[in-house]
Amino acid sequence: MLNWLYLGFAIFCEVLGTSALNLSDGFNKPVPTALSLFAFAISFFLLSLALKTIPVGVAYAIWSGTGIVLISAIGYFIFKQSLDGPALLGIGLILAGVIIINRFSNSVGH
Repeated sequence: MLNWLYLGFAIFCEVLGTSALNLSDGFNKPVPTALSLFAFAISFFLLSLALKTIPVGVAYAIWSGTGIVLISAIGYFIFKQSLDGPALLGIGLILAGVIIINRFSNSVGH
């Protein structure tokens, strides 16, 4: 169970790092830049801990897919970035893939 907490916090840190990266203005703003680098480092560390028991393909699919869905929502609601129909469809398919992996895959180790 701890491995899933590691993965969840890794996803949170990755989303935080990507949000800060958007605010860093190409690494020209020191505080968002430092936050981004720190959050990504923590994210990779936590992901490495999760990989001790979760298969790498499954963990990476969940980590990246969930991160894409969350950062797209943050981009839309917080950064006021637009998402058109094809983008929403693609994000929906990514979310569906994460749900299918978690719900039906024997590789996940429920």
